Amino acid sequence: MSSTLTAHFQGHDLKLEVRSARLDASTARELREELAMIWRPDVGDVTVDLSHVEFVDSSGMGALLSIHRRLPEKHSPVRLVHVRPAVQSVLELVRLHRVFDLA
Repeated sequence: MSSTLTAHFQGHDLKLEVRSARLDASTARELREELAMIWRPDVGDVTVDLSHVEFVDSSGMGALLSIHRRLPEKHSPVRLVHVRPAVQSVLELVRLHRVFDLA
């Protein structure tokens, strides 16, 4: 499997880094598969580093939402860090900045 995602735990907190310039249909599928392999039921806060991501489409947004959906309902939002302006614009356009904590 490719290395679309780098993940490590700090206690219960999960730190993810998307290692692709494009978060589209093919990389979103890989991200979901890799996430399923590392996910633990005791996951606390989740931070996703998007510093490499230059482009995101609806499949990529769906993959990010799948992280959000894995968490309990009354959990703090998934934090997206190092979001490039073009990606942030797309997330804001579809109002996902209300779902995620953008930093």
